[in-house]
Amino acid sequence: MPLAERLRPRTIDEVIGQQHLLGEGKPLRVAFASGQPHSMILWGPPGVGKTTLARLMADAFDAQFIALSAVLSGVKDIRAAVEQAEQYRALGKPTLVFVDEVHRFNKSQQDAFLPHVESGLFTFIGATTENPSFEVNGALLSRAAVYVLKTLSDDELGELLQRASTVLGGVTWTDGARQSIIAAADGDGRKLLNNIEIVVRAARHAQQSDTPHVDEALLASALVENLRRFDKGGDAFYDQISALHKSVRGSHPDAALYWLTRMLDGGADPRYLARRIVRMAWEDIGLADPRAMQIANDAALTYERLGSPEGELALGQAVIYLAVAAKSNAGYNAYNQARAFVQQDKSREVPVHLRNAPTKLMKELGYGHEYRYAHDEPNAYAAGESYLPEGLPEPGWYQPVPRGLEIKIGEKLAQLRKWDDEARKD
Repeated sequence: MPLAERLRPRTIDEVIGQQHLLGEGKPLRVAFASGQPHSMILWGPPGVGKTTLARLMADAFDAQFIALSAVLSGVKDIRAAVEQAEQYRALGKPTLVFVDEVHRFNKSQQDAFLPHVESGLFTFIGATTENPSFEVNGALLSRAAVYVLKTLSDDELGELLQRASTVLGGVTWTDGARQSIIAAADGDGRKLLNNIEIVVRAARHAQQSDTPHVDEALLASALVENLRRFDKGGDAFYDQISALHKSVRGSHPDAALYWLTRMLDGGADPRYLARRIVRMAWEDIGLADPRAMQIANDAALTYERLGSPEGELALGQAVIYLAVAAKSNAGYNAYNQARAFVQQDKSREVPVHLRNAPTKLMKELGYGHEYRYAHDEPNAYAAGESYLPEGLPEPGWYQPVPRGLEIKIGEKLAQLRKWDDEARKD
């Protein structure tokens, strides 16, 4: 039997972690004590006890436990589970149906549970590593409480390591090996136990002992490199790219580098990161420092030319520059406001003096008449001229911030407005 199964808790008091749910007076502790099971969604990263909690709940309420995996099961399996639950009900026994990776079921498969959850045929517990707000049907979500499970802390993983070492006959660890195997688990209890099994097996073979001592050298030889928890399509991905973007916006180069390298270490596509870095330059720096866009684009091109790992250095330096650059979202805000206005506004005519007049007829109709060529005007500026549709007041969407190059831009716009006012008075 795998170590993870041998150490599976038999009561909620044996569960390591999740004290925000299982502590005295906390939601799941109360649910266990109530004697009244209810349907729920357990949302959290891998290896934090979702399946264990579902099994413990079935035991606590003396319910028949039916487990389905959304990866392997289909509508046929759901029907079979319903038939089993009906048979158990005929015998006077309650049923708990547990669906692992419930987000993998499509809408129709999720909908198949609804009438039976409503009728009380069984208690439904779904486990997911993805945000149920996006991945679970609203109808099913409204009939289930959502509980968020947390990554296991280093102290909690250390407690699990001690428990495993005792079960394995008193295996001992150096402090360095202990810290390293806990760090490699990355908050995942199941991963920790699997790694412990691999290492202890190698140690027993090397030392010819049932109670081996594990040091850093043995640990390094027994375990291949462990990637940090990362899901290219899941919440961890979007949470980390959000943290990267916000670190750049917050002008914190070390934090920006941390999240960039975390994502690269976890297997994120550097080309995707390059595109996001270019977006950051336009959204959060804009015209306060136009060099930021150039550096971001150059970094993306450098990665295309060099590839990994050399090209990643360019992405790292681009992130540093963006983090320390002057920040402005004035252009970003102006574009969004203009776009929103145009989407809800009527179709306004182009003023006659701004229209193109390539033919004689168009000129006779006045197209382009009295257009003032800015280069022929003082300061190359047609003071007092209007370039907006007739009847549309100056919207003032673009408001430069007093940072970086936009200080100069703001000063220039103020001077242009002054000339406009003087020309209109004249």
